[in-house]
Amino acid sequence: MINYEEELKKFKPVQDVTDAEGAIYNRELTDVMDLMKEILKETNPGTRRK
Repeated sequence: MINYEEELKKFKPVQDVTDAEGAIYNRELTDVMDLMKEILKETNPGTRRK
């Protein structure tokens, strides 16, 4: 039988995963809404948007 409490005590995160998380979360990523706003701005340059 697996003792989950004991297994959790032994858990140590893998350094590669921690490094990757830091690299991902620290980057400015463009999301879909940013892309849509840019496309609309380019296609209708004279209109105002909120």
